[in-house]
Amino acid sequence: MRELVYYVAVSLDGYIAGPEGQFDAFPVEGDHMAAQIQRFPDAIPTVIADAMGIERTGTFDAVVMGWNTYAVGLPAGMTSPYQHLEQVVFSRTRSEADIPGDHPNLTVTDEDPVDVVRRLKSQPGKSIWLCGGGQMATQLAGEIDRLVLKRSPLLFGNGIPLFAPGAYQPSAFAEVSTTAFSSGVVISEYVRRPVSQNPN
Repeated sequence: MRELVYYVAVSLDGYIAGPEGQFDAFPVEGDHMAAQIQRFPDAIPTVIADAMGIERTGTFDAVVMGWNTYAVGLPAGMTSPYQHLEQVVFSRTRSEADIPGDHPNLTVTDEDPVDVVRRLKSQPGKSIWLCGGGQMATQLAGEIDRLVLKRSPLLFGNGIPLFAPGAYQPSAFAEVSTTAFSSGVVISEYVRRPVSQNPN
C-alpha cells in the first residue's frame, strides 16, 4: 500500500511557516540541499525542477495540501506548482473556479481529506506527499506513515505549527535516520510503529 509522507521544513520551535505563510527564512543553500534533491526530486516545483534540469525519478507521484499552502504560489502565477504530480487541494470555501488560468493535474475538493487519502492509498502508485499545512497535518495525523522533518537552526517565535492543536491521541513513530549537515539543517526520518508496538 502507498505511504502518506509528511515531508516538511520546520523551525526549532516547531513552525513550518510564519504567521502569514512566510517560508523564506528557511535556508535554500547549503550541503543539505543536494541530499534533499537526490531523495525527493518530486517535491521541487515543476518549473524550478525543469529549469535546473532535475530528473523526477523519486518517491512521490501525488501531493495533497490545504488551500493556504497551495495559495502561497498564486501571486507568482504558480497555479499548478507540482504539475508532474497528481495534486489534490482541500478547501471548504474555494473551488477550481477561484484559480486563474490553467492548472493542469490539479483538483480542488471539499471532500474529507482522510477519505481522499485512503482512496489514494488503495490505488497503485508511489508515495503520497503531504505538503502542508499544520491544520491538514492534524486532520491526516492518523494516516501519516512516515515523517521527514528538515529542522533548520531557526526560531520563528510565531507561525503555522507543524501540527495544529487537536485531540490528545498519542501515536508512536520509530526514528529510522538522522543526518546533520554543516549548514545546520538536520533531516530526521520516522516511520509509524505498528499498532501492536504503540505504547498503551
